[in-house]
Amino acid sequence: MAHYEELLKKLSAHGQGHLLDFWTTLSESDRSRLTSELNDLDLPHIVKSFNNCTEDLRRSNENLDDRLEPLPKDVLGSVARSETETLDRYRTEGLNAIGGGKVAVLLLAGGQGTRLGVTYPKGMYDVGLPSHKTLYHLQAQRLLKIQEIASKHSGKDCIVPWYIMMSEQTKEPTEQFFKKHGYFGLQPQNIVMFEQSTMPCMTFDGKIILETAFSYAKAPDGNGGLYNALQKARILEDFDTRGVEYLHVYCVDNILVQIADPVFIGFCLSKGAACGAKVVEKKVPTEPVGVICMLNGKYHVAEYSEISLKTAEKRNAEGKLVFNAGGIANHFFTVDFMKLIVREKESELRYHVAKKKIPYCNSEGQLVKPPQVNGIKMEKFIFDIFQFASSFAIWEVLREDEFSPLKSGYDAATDNPATCRAALMDLHHRWILKSGGKFVQEDNTNISDIPSHKDDSEESPIECEVSPLLSYSGEGLEDLVKGRSFVPPVVLWHDAETRQSQL
Repeated sequence: MAHYEELLKKLSAHGQGHLLDFWTTLSESDRSRLTSELNDLDLPHIVKSFNNCTEDLRRSNENLDDRLEPLPKDVLGSVARSETETLDRYRTEGLNAIGGGKVAVLLLAGGQGTRLGVTYPKGMYDVGLPSHKTLYHLQAQRLLKIQEIASKHSGKDCIVPWYIMMSEQTKEPTEQFFKKHGYFGLQPQNIVMFEQSTMPCMTFDGKIILETAFSYAKAPDGNGGLYNALQKARILEDFDTRGVEYLHVYCVDNILVQIADPVFIGFCLSKGAACGAKVVEKKVPTEPVGVICMLNGKYHVAEYSEISLKTAEKRNAEGKLVFNAGGIANHFFTVDFMKLIVREKESELRYHVAKKKIPYCNSEGQLVKPPQVNGIKMEKFIFDIFQFASSFAIWEVLREDEFSPLKSGYDAATDNPATCRAALMDLHHRWILKSGGKFVQEDNTNISDIPSHKDDSEESPIECEVSPLLSYSGEGLEDLVKGRSFVPPVVLWHDAETRQSQL
């Protein structure tokens, strides 16, 4: 009883005494579990974070128009507007760094596939490609390919370590999935998996939500939880041990992501940037994406809800949107910059509010799934550190080549498995055409290079897929496809693969 009184006093001092409401009904094992969970809570930090979030919510209707400025021109670069010689220079500089063992990739893989209608991690999802490769599989093979390219460039074996940040929900399934598939041909000692922290889910009046009688509701602390996780898992020390100086950080859901892209890395290095971001040009003023810009003289990502339509519609002398650098969660960081953030700046990052329907335990101890939003999750965002960057680089890429995120299930209009599958097959279709191949019907009549959308019965784009082990970004396919005619569906496998091993 003395232990209970002590715990209740501690909780009540921060307005959380309700977490022991079911104490008398619990078994000894459930009491022990609840006590362990509650003792791990940093209540002063949680309450302070909630109060900051409440303050930010009150200001959420304020727009930032008067304080926003376009990005300086000297930090901007574009794959579409760069000469071939310039791109080759960036690629060489990037390959020098990769081949020298100075580059690692870091995957943000904390997302569950809930919105896709599945209970497993998003990286394990198969969008229905002819090969049935999952997101994890595609990314692993791209990593193998860039290691091969960099090894040939440098003349020595190249290793690009793969760091994977998972959440409490995705950690075990991801570890088992990689083991089951033999780490997709990568060496397990070069794959470092670590877990991000969680934050309690809160009611709108600051109470931690009980999910069961003996546990509280919690959620991952956002992709900006990376910086705290790097510290806890001692990843910075691992960077030093491996000689890693530069990081390519990306989210798991982009099916077109180029792992350790040497052109992007080389561009950032040429700018002497501590921090860099890939962007795509915003489609229309009302597209719901965050844009990278300047706020009060510092680099910032402005959410679409923070900008008025008038500002979103502003155009420059070339007719382009002034605020058009759409962020795609694809970043370059120096390890030195990461050390600064982790060791000195992380505590300055504020949580963002996500209003959610959060299952809770009612007064009778029963789990209730609310039909309406009933609380908040607190998250940090990876781009919150942009404000601390003294040197920055923005690399604009083509959306059709590098960005197609998997966000929702088939019932959504965009960013669904069908749009992701179509984006990858369209890219590979263009690779084959550029390398001298062509597509024909079974009767050997040509299929137009630009598929027609007039006939609803015709699948578009053409169903084709190129193994990442064959080509990283469309290179090296001429010997395989030049002068050849292909009847869809087409899958170009690497010799190391067999159809049976992929299905």
